[in-house]
Amino acid sequence: MRSDIAYQVLVNDEGQYSLWPAHQPVPAGWVADGKTGTLDECSAHVDSVWTDMRPRSLREAMNS
Repeated sequence: MRSDIAYQVLVNDEGQYSLWPAHQPVPAGWVADGKTGTLDECSAHVDSVWTDMRPRSLREAMNS
């Protein structure tokens, strides 16, 4: 990943996160979570919000 461009944080329906170049269109199945910044800033944001790596469907199945 390049450190000289802006990134945005994306999240899918399963609650999984991804870093995506801010100048690229958001791919199908993903939405921007509102965080845009440097690679380090976006990585730190993902680290703070994505604390359970299991997909949402698995978390829900295990909790029921």
